[in-house]
Amino acid sequence: MAQKLRSRLFDVIPSIQTLVRWLLLAGCTGVACGIVGAAFTWSIAQATALRLAHPWLLFLLPVTGLIIVSIYRACHMEDDRGTDQIIASVRGGQRPPLRLAPLIFLSTVLTHLTGGSAGREGAALQMGGSLSAGIGRLLRLDEKNINTIIQCGMTGLFSALFGTPVTAVVFCLEVVNVGHFRYSALFPCLMSAMVADSIPRALGMPAEAYTLLGLPEMGPIPLLQCGGVAILTAVVAMAFCSLMHQVGHLYKRYIPDQFQRALVGGVLIIVLTLAEGSGDYNGAGAHIIELAIEGHVHVPWAFAWKMLFTALTLGAGFRGGEIVPTLFIGSTFGCAIGPLLGLDPAFSAAISMIALFCGVVNCPLASIFLSIELFGYEGMLFFALACSLSYLLSGQFSLYASQNIVYSKLEARLNDRYTGG
Repeated sequence: MAQKLRSRLFDVIPSIQTLVRWLLLAGCTGVACGIVGAAFTWSIAQATALRLAHPWLLFLLPVTGLIIVSIYRACHMEDDRGTDQIIASVRGGQRPPLRLAPLIFLSTVLTHLTGGSAGREGAALQMGGSLSAGIGRLLRLDEKNINTIIQCGMTGLFSALFGTPVTAVVFCLEVVNVGHFRYSALFPCLMSAMVADSIPRALGMPAEAYTLLGLPEMGPIPLLQCGGVAILTAVVAMAFCSLMHQVGHLYKRYIPDQFQRALVGGVLIIVLTLAEGSGDYNGAGAHIIELAIEGHVHVPWAFAWKMLFTALTLGAGFRGGEIVPTLFIGSTFGCAIGPLLGLDPAFSAAISMIALFCGVVNCPLASIFLSIELFGYEGMLFFALACSLSYLLSGQFSLYASQNIVYSKLEARLNDRYTGG
């Protein structure tokens, strides 16, 4: 009996060693990501305020494109694949260089300053991945531990920007290989997310949060209406993913030179902005998301405008992320379509926003947690239904070409397109 007890105690020692290791590694990664995330949040806010105060900055967008292409080329990063490269690096292979962090920081701020349609969370994943990979190389971590610390960096910077630590953890574990959740990285990522999230909040930067308006009473009719919104949102998710990839391919096919692509893309955004007239689709568009969540949308087709602006911006080589534009598209689409199905426009905007996020990133668990951290627990069953339907019906589409959908969405088997890793 004593021998068995001693054996059990010795079995605990590796767990304690792992705990101590990741308390230190993930804690340090979280501090680095929290500081960078706070600086990035402040910089994006200042760039947006400057653009709104000086609309003429839009006409510098082609020049910004040339600057971005030049600095990436000068740093030998002209073939960088953005968030796709970070996702692929978690599975091994080429690690993101440390110089990617300042490059994506500067280029995203410049894109927002001059009116490109882009987000920031995709940039956060790239910064976090490159920072943490640098820490891993400095400490000479082995292959598996570098994979984990890259996910810690992705989680930390996502959490620092958005203020949704649980969503950040689940998203960064779920997005790499959909259907294959690596639980050994759960504690390190959560540690990094909590530490990183605490720094911007301590500096007075609030976490993202919305009030859920128009919540119906639970019943078969509201559930059917919510399901209808989710089904239509899945169609939008497929359209958005297709548009993002096709516009990028068309740019490269017809304008192979990166400098020319940036010029053409910048000019196209200027022309579209002048033709549309409101300026609502430049930058991230956080104020439009807030309006939609309150039940207001300027025009029913606002979601289509944002899809076009974002595809033309990021396809031309400008930098940023796709997540905030996704929330913009989902919220404005839901706000417009909800009343046609008998739902309150504010509630429908919230449902569609989360469902579209799920449909384009294929992360249903992260999406449900996102709904809780943004809107609270009250409507969780409606959000869970919307996410499950959007995930099921959005097929093999994804914003991220390097994402592996391991298991079929239709039945319990490996996906025919699964590439391993």
